[in-house]
Amino acid sequence: MFLLAAPPFIDADGIHCYHLTRMHRQNKWWKEAFRILKREARWLVPGIGVKRWVLTILAGVTLLALGLAFLLINIYRTVPESLAATVIATVSLQFLDRLLRALIFGVIGLSLVGYGFWGLNRSLLRPFIQPGKAIIDSVSAYRKKEKGPRVVVIGGGNGLSTLLRGLKGHTRNLTAIVTVADDGGSSGELRRNLGILPPGDIRNCLAALSDDEELLTQLFQYRFADSTGLGGHSLGNLFITGLAEITGSFEEAIVESGRVLAVQGKVLPSTLTDVHLVADIAVPEKTAGLRVKGESRIPKAEGRIRRIWLEPDAPPAYPPALQAILAADVLVIGPGSLYTSIMPNLLVPDIVDAIRASKAMKFYICNLATQRGETDGYSTGDHVHAIEKHVGGRIFDLIICNNNCVGDLPGDVDWVKLDPALEENYPLYLTDLSNDENLWRHDSRKVAQVVMDIYYDRTGPLPEKDLENAG
Repeated sequence: MFLLAAPPFIDADGIHCYHLTRMHRQNKWWKEAFRILKREARWLVPGIGVKRWVLTILAGVTLLALGLAFLLINIYRTVPESLAATVIATVSLQFLDRLLRALIFGVIGLSLVGYGFWGLNRSLLRPFIQPGKAIIDSVSAYRKKEKGPRVVVIGGGNGLSTLLRGLKGHTRNLTAIVTVADDGGSSGELRRNLGILPPGDIRNCLAALSDDEELLTQLFQYRFADSTGLGGHSLGNLFITGLAEITGSFEEAIVESGRVLAVQGKVLPSTLTDVHLVADIAVPEKTAGLRVKGESRIPKAEGRIRRIWLEPDAPPAYPPALQAILAADVLVIGPGSLYTSIMPNLLVPDIVDAIRASKAMKFYICNLATQRGETDGYSTGDHVHAIEKHVGGRIFDLIICNNNCVGDLPGDVDWVKLDPALEENYPLYLTDLSNDENLWRHDSRKVAQVVMDIYYDRTGPLPEKDLENAG
């Protein structure tokens, strides 16, 4: 037996009763309407900060409508039967039941208010919305980051800016505490000639925290060629230096620079004292060793660093930096150059005291690779023990280490290997932290996600995954 396909149903006019194309469009229309309604309903989700103002406006509109209703009733009752009274009666639908009238006017009113809110939001927020991204998505991401944990990161150099670049996608409550011991390059020259604190690391952190890392940040990071007569200075360094002259203080110049770049968070120097880094280096052929002064000169000296300190000794910490540490939910130290980026901050006694007194979770992110002239042959344990030796004991709750040591590195560096003995004294968190393009560099998103995962794992449920790519 053969089964034949049934012919399509045809009405009297010879037209198919079931027009598949028309049905498809109709179904698609309803799906699109439902999707839009579902998306707009997210404005009522707790935490967006919209419902309270919607209720306030609705209350005001209701009272205004009530006053207008009283006025119309008064006119209707006092004005003799005339054309005006007839018009009022007709417009107010007096010929319908009161409940039905209330429903009709309520639906029309709510529709107009909703449409007005929608149009007002689009008009006001259009300059700040990313193309192809719904307004509610941008507002929701902003509010979630605004309520994120208070994270303080201590360090300097490229490692600090890398971490900040990832963390700003999770929270706006970020504070970077930066070393001011740099004396090389553009920062060193400005420091020597103008007596200003070195702006280089601070400039990098401001750029990393900027909402817009495109044209404005590239301009801030732009470095002039030596042939221009500006000695290889970066525009950001000159900008901060100029603001320091105008405002009268280095710290105010940082604040104003942050406003220009629209940074998410704060960048603070660890101290306002003009400090210099000094190292005692063990040289194999010299019994007495070698003393080197200057952050830029220390990695170039041949030998192993035995001890490092600041001159002048025990400088006072910048008070807002101490306040940030004491108020933090998470304290992250590293990654970065161990002796020339991380250690100068920890050699400020008040900073270490504040870290110990803080109730925050304290993480140390170990470097992926060794650094020539500073940490040749160092393991994870060597990094931690060097810090403990200089600060006088333990200050970390957890050590975060890279476990992806696969790939060829440049000839002068090697992977920082895990020290099994470290696990006896510290809880370790091992994961892949390396960047796919530069294996010996941290990946900003991976490191930031690990920090936030550990924090939320210990304090509560993780936020929605869409926050990973926010900002």
